[in-house]
Amino acid sequence: MTQGSRARVGVVAADPLRSIGLLAILEETVGVDAVALEMASGHEVPGLGEPVPDAPPIYDALLLDIRMPLDVLSDMVSRIRREHTGVKVVVMGKQIDPEYVQAVIGAGAKGYLAETASESEIRMAMDVVLDGSIWAPRKVLARLIDAGGVAFGGSVSNSDSVVGVMTPRELEVLQLLMDGRTNRDIASAMGIDEVTVKAHLGRMLRKTRSSNRVELTLRAIEERGSRLQPTRVGSRG
Repeated sequence: MTQGSRARVGVVAADPLRSIGLLAILEETVGVDAVALEMASGHEVPGLGEPVPDAPPIYDALLLDIRMPLDVLSDMVSRIRREHTGVKVVVMGKQIDPEYVQAVIGAGAKGYLAETASESEIRMAMDVVLDGSIWAPRKVLARLIDAGGVAFGGSVSNSDSVVGVMTPRELEVLQLLMDGRTNRDIASAMGIDEVTVKAHLGRMLRKTRSSNRVELTLRAIEERGSRLQPTRVGSRG
């Protein structure tokens, strides 16, 4: 996806009505170009095209809203990621237990949504994944990290403060992150543009030695629960 262009998202849904609904959400709410794709025999997605070395992918992301055995789904996700390295895979499914989600993410998916996800959850998930981070239900991600199921490259121990190194403006961004906001939402709430939001996030990640926004958010939530008073951080003074 080039700067200023709309991302392209392929949608594979077993139910035609859900496909129509997902396409509408992606087009109207997320603001991407969404295309319905059909599953072929052998669990192939013909619309992805033949893999071409060093060529940009046809789609920036692929949303899979299908039901199949976990081993078959994991193999499919792994194959897509291996053959189409630039495509970010997001899976929607009925299962939300940590072991199932861990297996899907471990296969290479960048996001996992419950099939009952709301329009706002779908929007946030796709924004986060297209921005380069991982999305899964917050409680599931926290348990995966505790269990070592999602590895991060940061070297800061849990005893190091996240909040303590932040400026007031960065604390404001952090609070919005903990509220589940996307870059677009944060920019709107703070009256700044998305480029500035990304600049703030970059500094925050470097300060805390966090690998990505998911790690930063979860560490901040854990710290707030164990150390902070139940007051809102980041208010302008």
